[in-house]
Amino acid sequence: MRNLKTYVEKLRTDAVDCALIRDLATEKRKREFFAQLAEHLSTLAREVEEAIDERRGRG
Repeated sequence: MRNLKTYVEKLRTDAVDCALIRDLATEKRKREFFAQLAEHLSTLAREVEEAIDERRGRG
């Protein structure tokens, strides 16, 4: 279970990094790409966290 929590933390960190790159990007296409990537990584983190909760019987 600890590995999954580490994975969730990594996904969240990567999402924050992508949002930062999005904010710093000067090209519209890059901003859109990193915005989508940040959203996708946040969704994955949430889904993994939900799976952990379900596995523990909280879902």
